[in-house]
Amino acid sequence: MAVVITGSSGLIGKALVRALRDEGLSVVRLVRRAPAAPDEAFWNPREGVLDPALLEGAEAVVHLAGAGVADKRWTPAYRRELVASRVDGTRTLATAIASLDRPPAVLLSGSAMGVYGDTGDHPVDESAEPRPRPGTRPEPPGEPGDGPPGQWLAGLVRSWEAETGPAEEAGVRVVHLRTGHVLTREGGFLGRMLPLFKAGLGAPLGSGRQYISWISMADWIGAVRRLMAEPAVSGPVNLTAPTPVTNAEFTKALGRALRRPTMPVAVPAFALRAALGGLADEGVLIGQRVMPRRLLEMGFRFRHPRLDEALAAII
Repeated sequence: MAVVITGSSGLIGKALVRALRDEGLSVVRLVRRAPAAPDEAFWNPREGVLDPALLEGAEAVVHLAGAGVADKRWTPAYRRELVASRVDGTRTLATAIASLDRPPAVLLSGSAMGVYGDTGDHPVDESAEPRPRPGTRPEPPGEPGDGPPGQWLAGLVRSWEAETGPAEEAGVRVVHLRTGHVLTREGGFLGRMLPLFKAGLGAPLGSGRQYISWISMADWIGAVRRLMAEPAVSGPVNLTAPTPVTNAEFTKALGRALRRPTMPVAVPAFALRAALGGLADEGVLIGQRVMPRRLLEMGFRFRHPRLDEALAAII
């Protein structure tokens, strides 16, 4: 049986494909272009095009496709892309799965800790955010700035998760991977910071008091492999390390790991808003102190439970 993966060209998807192949597992990658390798198969998530036979009897489907939240400035067009790339793809996948006589054993569907909005310094776990009932869909998010900071992304994630409803109603085990900042030197949250910090230009952002919930790439992959094999686990699971830190603490830890000084003055909020647009208030200046309660209850053992350990291993 194969593991079917969407979003395999992304940072996390590439790492997951490598890890699964290293274990000797068969992988089928759904791609939105003409297949160029034996392990690739075409789908068009926007048009609802997907051959259900590709999913028949799969060991697992891992759905990671979606436009990168921090890849571009948030113009109105890109906000629509962020929504459509998640909602349309998840709907297409869940509908195809629901049509099968032998559906996959589990759908591990990408999600994000953004569902919790701005938690300040208050720790939250999977019980903090009620999910829509299967078969219901929340209203799509409006414009950033219409509500409190963090609520646009929270609305996006709720809409994203709700689209797995057809698979859940068909009796398929569905896990929502509410992922924090995945740390790897290859890119993403940490990768973007490394050049500045190596040049001695690292600095706290905004107040520096906002919490950052993170997880090492190795632990993210380990958690996903464990969730594939846990038949009793469904619903939201926070993929974050058990020790979130403030932005100021993260800045100091990364400076230590690189043996480079950090700037004593924080980057002001107005400068971040000018550079990042809506992303500043939705994802950079808010705090998200997210705890992995369900992973800990499963007995999952983190390889890198503390930030200093994770950065030492990565860098």
